[in-house]
Amino acid sequence: MNYQIKSMGDFASIQRADLKEQLGFTSCEISINTLEANSSVPFVHHHKENEEVYLILDGEGKIKLDNELINIKKGDVLRLAPSVKRQIFATSKLNYICIQAKENSLQNYTFTDGVVEE
Repeated sequence: MNYQIKSMGDFASIQRADLKEQLGFTSCEISINTLEANSSVPFVHHHKENEEVYLILDGEGKIKLDNELINIKKGDVLRLAPSVKRQIFATSKLNYICIQAKENSLQNYTFTDGVVEE
């Protein structure tokens, strides 16, 4: 099949869902994440090749980027290079999407890859 559709329901009720296997992604990983207030991702991490983009859907928190602690809130979008060490902390219930893809691998995008059908 050339497409996959999966109903996820209310994103805010999902603690963590990795969508690569569920939808058969071949170029990226997307996860839906919720942290309860006063909790955190339990580890600091970075990547070998993949950059990450975080879309903050709801709530507030902080993200530690290397040695800097930055406030994050609903509506923020962050792009992190693979080498940046990171850890997320929720000050309120925090719901976000994380997209992971190999850094510098995008050769075409919406306006250069899209084909308008006549």
